[in-house]
Amino acid sequence: MPQLILLLIVAVVAYWGYRSFVREAQRVTARAERRRRETATGSTGTLVKDPRTGEYYLEKD
Repeated sequence: MPQLILLLIVAVVAYWGYRSFVREAQRVTARAERRRRETATGSTGTLVKDPRTGEYYLEKD
C-alpha cells in the first residue's frame, strides 16, 4: 500500500511539472512570435486596448 501512495504522489508531481513546463513553453513561444512579427513589420511594440478606459498602451511581457 505505501508503494501505491508513493506512486500516486510521484504521478501527481510529474503531471504538475509537465503542465508548468508546457505553460512556460507556450509563454516563451508567444513572446518570440511577437518579437518576430515586430521585427518583420518594423514596429517597436504591440498596442493593446484597455477595455475599461478605451485607451491603447504598449503590451508588457
